[in-house]
Parts: sequence; C-alpha cells; structure tokens
Amino acid sequence: MINIDILKKIIKDKKILDEAGLRAALKAAEKTRLPLESYLTSKNIVDETVFYQAIADHFNLPFIDLKNREIKKEVISLIPSPLAVARQVVIFAKEGKELKVAVLDPLDLQTAEFIKRKTGLDVKIHLTTPGSLKEVLRKYHATLESELQIIKLEDAGDEKQLKKIAEDLPIINIVNSILEHAVFEKASDIHIEPMEKEMAVRYRVDGVLRQVMTLPKAVQAGIIARIKILANLKLDEHQQPQDGRIKIEIQDEKISLRVSILPVYDGEKIVMRLLPESTKPLTLDQLGFLPDDKKRIENAINKPHGMVLVTGPTGSGKTTTLYSVLNILNQPGVNIVTIEDPIEYHMPRINQSQVQPRVNYTFATGLRAFLRQDPDIIMVGEIRDPETAEISAHAALTGHLVLSTLHTNDAPTALPRLLDMGVPSFLVAFTTNLIMAQRLVRKICPFCKKEYKLTMENIADLEKIVDTKKMVELFKKHECLKTGDAALKSWTFYRGEGCQKCNNDGYKGRLGIYETLEVSKDIAELINKKASVEELRQGAIKNGFTSMLQDGIIKAKLGLTTLEEILEATRD
Repeated sequence: MINIDILKKIIKDKKILDEAGLRAALKAAEKTRLPLESYLTSKNIVDETVFYQAIADHFNLPFIDLKNREIKKEVISLIPSPLAVARQVVIFAKEGKELKVAVLDPLDLQTAEFIKRKTGLDVKIHLTTPGSLKEVLRKYHATLESELQIIKLEDAGDEKQLKKIAEDLPIINIVNSILEHAVFEKASDIHIEPMEKEMAVRYRVDGVLRQVMTLPKAVQAGIIARIKILANLKLDEHQQPQDGRIKIEIQDEKISLRVSILPVYDGEKIVMRLLPESTKPLTLDQLGFLPDDKKRIENAINKPHGMVLVTGPTGSGKTTTLYSVLNILNQPGVNIVTIEDPIEYHMPRINQSQVQPRVNYTFATGLRAFLRQDPDIIMVGEIRDPETAEISAHAALTGHLVLSTLHTNDAPTALPRLLDMGVPSFLVAFTTNLIMAQRLVRKICPFCKKEYKLTMENIADLEKIVDTKKMVELFKKHECLKTGDAALKSWTFYRGEGCQKCNNDGYKGRLGIYETLEVSKDIAELINKKASVEELRQGAIKNGFTSMLQDGIIKAKLGLTTLEEILEATRD
C-alpha cells in the first residue's frame, strides 16, 4: 500500500483529479474502507494503466503491462504461486544475471531483497497494474494446480502415494519458500492450517500472527507429507499428534525447527517453531532490564545456592531469560546441568537433558539423577508439580543454585504458589533468592517513531490504574522526564506511524517488561507467616519493588514501546 500523502501528491502533480474530486475520493475511500488507489481504479474514476504509469514516473521506475505477455514457466516459477500471491509480485523475465520483477508497491524493498537472496540474482523492479498482476497470477495458479498429483480421499493414508507426492517439485518448492520466507520475515513460528477449501499459512512475527499466504486444498496432502518426511515422522499416521525436528540451512544460517502436528477437523495442523542455531543468549541489558532489576538479578545469581524463579504465561520469554542467566554463569569452573522440555538452544559446556515422559524421565526423576552428577548449578525447565517443587527447594538448601520457571501472573503470587504445592514455608523463605515476572511487548519501529501528548481520555484511564505521583519519581530516576513534563497532561509518549520497514504497523522487534522481587529478611518473615499476596506485594514495595506495569510505562516514556502495548500486556 502506497503512502496516502505520496498518492495525493502524484494525483495533484499529474492532474489526475482536481481538488474537489480528490476530496470526494478520499472521503468515499475512507467510508468504504478501501485504499485510495483501489477505490479510484475499482470504481473506474481513474484509468488503471494511466494511474500506475503516473506512480511509476513519480518513483522513476519502468512500467510494465503484463496483459497478453507470455512468461516462461521456468522464470515465473522461480518463486511459487502462493508466495507470489501473498507478496503481489511476479518475475516476468530473466536477462543474464538480472531478474525483471513486476510489483504493485514501489517501496516494497523487502520482497525484492528476498527474491535476490533466494535466487542469487540481481533484481530490476517494474511497476504494473493490479488487474495485470491478477491475470498473470490466475494463470500461474491454474498451471500449478494442473501439475500437482491430487490424492484421492481413499488414498490419503497410502504411504507410498504420500511419499511420491511429497517428492513433486511444486510441493518441494512451496515448502522451501514457506521456510525461507519465514526466516526472512524473522518469524518465530509458522502455522499451516487446513480449512474446508484451502490451507492458510500464518507467521508469528513479534508475537503477532499474520496470514501470509493461502494454498489450494489440492496441495494439502503433499505439504503435510513433505514436512513429515523432513521431520522424520510417520507418513501414514493421521489420528495421533506427532512431534519432530527439522534442521535446515538458509543463506548460510542454520535453523532448527521444532515441528508439532495435530489432527484437526479438516486434516492435520502443523506448527513449526524456528530456533536459529547461531542465536547467542542476550545480555540482561539487551533483554531490557532497568538498572535496579539488573542489579537484583546479579546479586541473586552470584549467591552460591538458592532458587531464582522466572514467572509468566506461555510465550512471555521465560526460557530466553533463563538462557541469558545461564550464559552469565557458564564459566569453566562450574558444572551446570539442565532438564528441559524441550531443549530449545544448545549451549556449549552445559549438560542439557530433555524430559522423556514415555520412559518416565520427568523433571522430578531428572532432578534426582542430577544430584548425583556433582552439579553447582541446576536449571529445571518448569516447576509444575509438588514433587519437582520440593526436590528443587531441597537442592537449593543443600548448596546448589537452582534456576526454574513457574506459571504465575506476577512475582508475589509465586510465593503462595510454592506453598500450595506443599513446600514448607520455612523452606520457601530460606531457599528463594529472587522471583522475576515478565511479559514481552513490541518495540516501536525506529524508522517511523513520532511523539505525542496524552488526551484527557488517556489521562483519565491512566489515573485509574497507576499512581501518577510515583511515576513522576520513577521518570526522574530513569531520566525520562522532559522539562515541563511534571503535569500529566504534558507527558510525552511515542508510537510508530507505520512504514515499509515495519509492514505499516508501527512496531519492529520485542523487548521484555519485568518485575523482580528479592526475598529479603522482611519478605522471608512474611512468607513464614503465610502472608497474603497483597501483604507480600506491600512488603516488596517498601523494599523498592517496581511492578511490571510501572516498568512498562517507564519504557513507554523512554520511547521503547507504546502505552497501548503495556496496558494490553499487563491487564488482568
């Protein structure tokens, strides 16, 4: 989608519409919720070819009309049809080491870069019209379907037939492109979902699922079979969930994919978690810890024994935080053992073990075995049952540093949770060093970041959930209070306007918001008295505790994220 201000300039400069006509078109486009260019061409207010020729001239790009143009099959199929449809792009010619590519968005440099990396050839961008592109893609799509070997329903469980279709070149190309494009888009997960008449492919990028392409139903059996083969799973198993792993190399980057296949109403759904093997653990600064929280963590992990727990819901980055802490502790003089479900990243010099429920190798049985391995530091993927909780606490009591995760919404709630699991209060009080709670929020795109002031409605909402006087103190402490910012109505915040670099949503990347509760003598006494969560929270506040909400608002004030992200992430 082309920026509205650029389109208005082109329309005025090329005299495509007069002022009154442009105003009317803008109003109607907004009412119909269509982009301006789509409204003008779909309603035949402006000739499509004339309009896109004018856009091409504005950007100094060559214009190409693809209607009635013959495109060689080996050229157009350099990127598969579903990806071409998703990105609205067609490769229409190859001359030497240069590809000629037709697009609708002259500023979509990401797609051009993806094609260049995928093919190893230079890319020459041409602008075309939506009608022209649609016609070419329709023919391309029809050709693809005719080439596919469509499995009859009664043959769907035939292993030989499935293996044969999984080796078809169109199927291989589609799967390869799904994986390559996901790596290029920096997706954390790929969802391939069967529906009644088609298959949807969605990527999770910065925590948000976005549909990127739709596949014809005819390819469903082949796509699933191809991924099963890559993950070394049973081809003829369609009624049971299956888990596997794929290792691939894309553009010199080694990627491990954790594959989960689940039977659903319309077939089998595939979810793949992308785990780049070259990824290095982040530092505490890179994770987004503010100075006070960072100091508390360093104090807690430098103690020779005790428990350090990270809490938060699934997908909040707990494991990433633990790996970062392990990386700090990973020195030649210590023996570190971990039990995980599953092992997400391999770390040199650390003895990593994976639970195997089928042979009764659980967190609890692994922990017992670890204690005979002369460990200094133990990492338990998750404390999820009373047995694991008690063994972890006893390990911490007997001279080991124990790191683990716990499913609670905030840090103070973790303490009563351990008591509920049957760990004696004196053991919780004596062995727990620190509890962290966290969420992940999206970072503002640095390329389109703009500042703004709060509205009266924003102010009223904020005053309901946070102590604004306390926030002013915290802003001063973290040096993010501008001159004249003391009054709430003067507070400056930031948001992304949306640009090509961030797919027009104003966000790029993620960071954590945190709260850290240090178990001081005062807190230990409250634990022994079996104090309520609220009493523990008030005790922590007296010791300088900053809540996740406050931590997030500080980061919003610093221009790292938006208030909307913080309020969404911390709401009950």
